[in-house]
Amino acid sequence: MSNTKSFSLSRRSLMLGAAATGFSAALHPYSVLAKEGTAHIRLMETTDLHVQVFPYDYYGDRPIDTAGLARTATLIRQIRNEATNSILVDNGDFLQGNPMGDFIAYERGMREGDVHPVIKGMNVLDFDAATLGNHEFNYGLDFMMKVLSGADFPVVCANLVKGTSLGANARSDDLFLKPYVILEKQIQDGAGNAHPIKIGFIGFVPPQIMNWDRRHLEGSANARDIVESAKAFVPEMREQGCDLVVALSHSGIDANDYAEGMENASLHLAAIDGIDAVFTGHHHLVFPGPAYEGLPGVDSEKGTLFGKPAAMGGFWGSHLGVIDLMVERDGNGWRIANFVTGARPIYEKDGRKSIPLVESQQDVLDAVKEDHEATLAYVRRPVGKTSAPLHSYFALVADDPSVQIVSKAQTWYIDQMLKGTEWEGLPILSAAAPFKAGGRGGPDYYTDVPVGDVAIKNVADLYLYPNTVRAVAIKGSTVKEWLERSAGIFLQVEPGKADQPLINSAFPSYNFDVIDGVTYEIDLSQPSKYGPKGELENESASRIVNLKFDGKPLDPEATFIVATNNYRAGGGGNFPGIGDDVVVFVGPDTNRDVLVRYIVEQGTINPSADANWTFKPMPETTVLFDTGPGGTSHVSTVEGVAIEPAGDGDDGFARYRIAL
Repeated sequence: MSNTKSFSLSRRSLMLGAAATGFSAALHPYSVLAKEGTAHIRLMETTDLHVQVFPYDYYGDRPIDTAGLARTATLIRQIRNEATNSILVDNGDFLQGNPMGDFIAYERGMREGDVHPVIKGMNVLDFDAATLGNHEFNYGLDFMMKVLSGADFPVVCANLVKGTSLGANARSDDLFLKPYVILEKQIQDGAGNAHPIKIGFIGFVPPQIMNWDRRHLEGSANARDIVESAKAFVPEMREQGCDLVVALSHSGIDANDYAEGMENASLHLAAIDGIDAVFTGHHHLVFPGPAYEGLPGVDSEKGTLFGKPAAMGGFWGSHLGVIDLMVERDGNGWRIANFVTGARPIYEKDGRKSIPLVESQQDVLDAVKEDHEATLAYVRRPVGKTSAPLHSYFALVADDPSVQIVSKAQTWYIDQMLKGTEWEGLPILSAAAPFKAGGRGGPDYYTDVPVGDVAIKNVADLYLYPNTVRAVAIKGSTVKEWLERSAGIFLQVEPGKADQPLINSAFPSYNFDVIDGVTYEIDLSQPSKYGPKGELENESASRIVNLKFDGKPLDPEATFIVATNNYRAGGGGNFPGIGDDVVVFVGPDTNRDVLVRYIVEQGTINPSADANWTFKPMPETTVLFDTGPGGTSHVSTVEGVAIEPAGDGDDGFARYRIAL
């Protein structure tokens, strides 16, 4: 099972010297310190690019300085010039995530001979290898394989299995892709001598793809546990003569005890004998860095997982993960003598401003120029009008128009789809969450559509992901538990105390479902029943009070249809009682397409929120939360809560106070 690729490791450094690129050629200290028999190897990683080649926000229809492979490309070339030997890899989630990805998948398609725009950009930069992320499957297996065929570099994945059955062991699995690639390179030591080296790269994707993209994968694919697959193939890579083995792990860092099938297995992957270094991703965070500080087995300053070098390069091209290795001869092979890890940013923050540290590389922009222009035309296409602003600045603290319009569209669609079925006539509720609500996306990461034309770019802004519509049939008691799980986004509040923090930053906004069709209050004096990951924390807690349907207390035994998406219906977010066993409708349409159809049908939409949920009153009690500064012009229109400005928040956010 030998997979080899032979060429000079430093070919890009030789082809692009300082005179050709204009970059400084100052060498990394390891390259200066290397002697005869020792060499400096620089490993570079992009991860979670999500089709972000141009430094452009297609949802906001404006250039940005915080993203774009064309910007990361400048770092790549700078870093190559600082090293005698270098390798560039991608760690997955490159195929979906912005309107360019949707335009290619849904509008243009992959025609014979086409190369996907993100692959065009990667080919220009001469990537050496890549692996798959979970979002590679969002458009189906056939589409993904057509895209991969255009890559000038190998794409590997050791745990994506053909068919429904796993083999007796990982080595006997029938895989879609090669599990690993062994790059046979010539490296230059400190004395200028050339030596052969074999570096193996093995890739992994979260097994949860089988839930998240069941509609595309069921009956055609399966996914094996990450650690189990690694334990099978890493010894084989060593048998094939690998001097070094690097894991491309599209999986986050989780310090909990290992469990079979775990989503974020990079830490436990690093513990496997034979793996020398780990590139990680999926979490959209930076490593080394404070995000993982204090976790057992993790050194967030040195950048190690169980003592092995590791890096995570942010998302959308915001950072380049870098692992610098000093290797020395060990008999007939090589071993790591020392290392340094890091993540280089393409921008820095100065208050509310993002200051670019690099400019774009023109050849990367040129490679994708036609696709970029076609995407702009695609997203600017009007589909209807809105009579009121659509924004998400206050979506975490009050009923919100951007969430409300999604729920209205889902209810409209499911009502039509269930006609003539056994479920016709049952009350239909709708669950939707705010996708753009600041957080790690920053103070500009909010939906903000003014009164007037609604274009496709606005619909994509309202619903970021190409999820498909599903409906579940559940009891009223499960509706309450659904809301209890959502209410975990709020911290517990002490009655009578002023200016307490409201939002639990560890709770992602896409798991804060608002259920339309019922009314309810959230009692913040109570502890949360469920933790940020859906784990039961306080069994007797009850934050959801005055829960009513049609003006009457909700019957816990009554049956309700709830419109949602495939992620939630398939168990995403770990909501109690929600899974495949309660799904009664699997839609062929994406939630985004349904939203477009609803707007077209209505002509002019009125997205005013109806304040179907509020906080239970707590006299003499105030809480603080942060949102984007763009919310200033909308704060007076928020229904159901009393909000006032409270100064500046951190990192460019604006702070507000709510009197409960």
